[in-house]
Amino acid sequence: MIYYVSVNGSDLNDGKITSPFQTINHAASIAVAGDTVKVFGGTYREWVNPINGGTDENNRITYEAVDGEHPIIKGSEIISDWEKVSSTVWKKTLPNTTFGDWNPFDIKVEGDWLVDPQEYHVHLGDVYINGISTFEAKSMDDLYDCTPRTVCFQNNRRVEEELILHPELTIYKWYAVVNDKETTIYCNFQDYNPNKEVIEINVRPCCFYPKSTGVNYITLRGFEIAQAGCPWTPPTADQIGMIGPHWSKGWIIENNHIHDAKCSAISLGKEASTGHNLSSRFHRKTGHRYQLEAVFSAIRLGWNKQTIGSHIVRNNIIHDCGQNGIVGHLGCIFSKIEHNHIYNIGVKHEFWGHEMAGVKFHGAIDTLVINNNIHDCTLGMWLDWEAQGMRVTKNVFFNNNRDFMVEVSHGPILIDHNVLASQYSIDNWSQGSAFVHNLVCGKIFNRTILERTTPYHLPHSTEIAGYCEIYGGDDRYYNNIFVGKWDNNCEYLEQLTENCDRFTSPEEYNEKIEEIYKVHGHVGYRIPVSQPVWLKDNAYSGHAKPSKNEKNAFITNGISVEVEDKNGDVFIILDLPIDLINASCEQISTKRLGETRISAMPYDAPDGSDYDFSFDLIGETYDGCIKPGPLATLTEGKQVICIWKK
Repeated sequence: MIYYVSVNGSDLNDGKITSPFQTINHAASIAVAGDTVKVFGGTYREWVNPINGGTDENNRITYEAVDGEHPIIKGSEIISDWEKVSSTVWKKTLPNTTFGDWNPFDIKVEGDWLVDPQEYHVHLGDVYINGISTFEAKSMDDLYDCTPRTVCFQNNRRVEEELILHPELTIYKWYAVVNDKETTIYCNFQDYNPNKEVIEINVRPCCFYPKSTGVNYITLRGFEIAQAGCPWTPPTADQIGMIGPHWSKGWIIENNHIHDAKCSAISLGKEASTGHNLSSRFHRKTGHRYQLEAVFSAIRLGWNKQTIGSHIVRNNIIHDCGQNGIVGHLGCIFSKIEHNHIYNIGVKHEFWGHEMAGVKFHGAIDTLVINNNIHDCTLGMWLDWEAQGMRVTKNVFFNNNRDFMVEVSHGPILIDHNVLASQYSIDNWSQGSAFVHNLVCGKIFNRTILERTTPYHLPHSTEIAGYCEIYGGDDRYYNNIFVGKWDNNCEYLEQLTENCDRFTSPEEYNEKIEEIYKVHGHVGYRIPVSQPVWLKDNAYSGHAKPSKNEKNAFITNGISVEVEDKNGDVFIILDLPIDLINASCEQISTKRLGETRISAMPYDAPDGSDYDFSFDLIGETYDGCIKPGPLATLTEGKQVICIWKK
């Protein structure tokens, strides 16, 4: 059955093309497996709550735009008839019934791992002027102070920072006063008369998100989705996004334009029964302990490949969200994140915590992240906690505060054929990763984490095999180019190569551990002795220098790299010396990468087959002479190559 929806329809109609429904949610209340809901253009201000799901890949429920139409789903409402208070400040008083049982102007951004602000509260509400998000004032006095500065939180430090990219946002603020019956929103609109502009406010937490779990096999295609007051989504909470499957299986979210989520745009994360902000609410245990409990709770509740995950998120444009473009803990297993354009995530700096990135995953088992364009984010991609069997390949990162982070995982994680072009390229607080054929322009920081034990799983399964601390190391760095473009590359690359300098082989590492064990017994395993790191066939330029034990390192000072966005397509501008063109590397294979030490797994595909390393970043094949870096075909001198097409 095909149902049609139009803003000019009626929910009393039968849903045929000549008599469409008026709301998508009405169609979602009756659609069943095999049905399609086609939506005409217009703005639909509603929370679409799918009641039913499909039964399998061949019997989905599909929600899609009518060909050539542009439907918009918003979690906001237009507010008019503002009353002037001063020369620039206006107010609007609304009955609390406007928001139902969920008033975002009275609900705080809060939860586990949220750090700042501490002196005042940020709320889930927001006010938009002609589609542009404004700032919540810290107080009524602050509402009148609209100098072009805003509070920024980074690395647990509060600083004042000019918003150079979006100066127009810094002069518009709102402040809400809520009592038992009414909500009054005060806004400093500066030169705008709000009664002559389009002013919208958040009134809903979600735009397309089932209230029940287990609503499987849904396709969402061709919508613009925006302006929802979705809450903070740490891994130990009910991870509610503006869009998401809510602990279901087999969703496809594709070809959408998604923006202005208060926290997370797309959530592939866990639900409430496995724990909801228990650390910050009760302070009995650390978030780390509750996160461990969430994993065991999920397994008891049936967390496995047959029931959860296997989602596809592809060809979406995702931007201007407060916390994450895509987030997920446990629910992101066996999924594919492909060809998304993600930018301006976490850059508004109204709040700061440890769970912010363009893509932030916990417990991502056998998940593929491929061919995404991620830029201008506080952190591009963050793989945290039980990343195992993952592959991150053919992605482009640039203009981020940090490009890529992998944390407290035991691997195997394959990071290959990526461009990491920001000044801070990699945070490796993990073990068991293989960095292969990447172009790394910025600094790298490695850390051992012995205070947190994290689980690892049987191969290609959610079944837990054990858990262990993060000793650091057990990594492979093969066939990469380290440009060393900035001064700080030198210091951090020395940390990368330190383990290779210390140990010439796994056998030498084992001898060292045996010596410690004889003196300290079992306690010796908690002494921070990092595991070996294998480096071979990498190219180094500028401030980047190789390890003294690296075999076949290529050293040159002539590599120049720039990344440029041209109308949505991304180009890399390279200037390369002849000695790099003449470099030759050993072929990479699953067999050569070996097994991780802790999880004892090979670097193989989710189906157990070997990975194919025949193709480079842009799909070209290696011609027999394998060069370092993500591109198979390079020439001497200057060249401009398109590395991501919109």
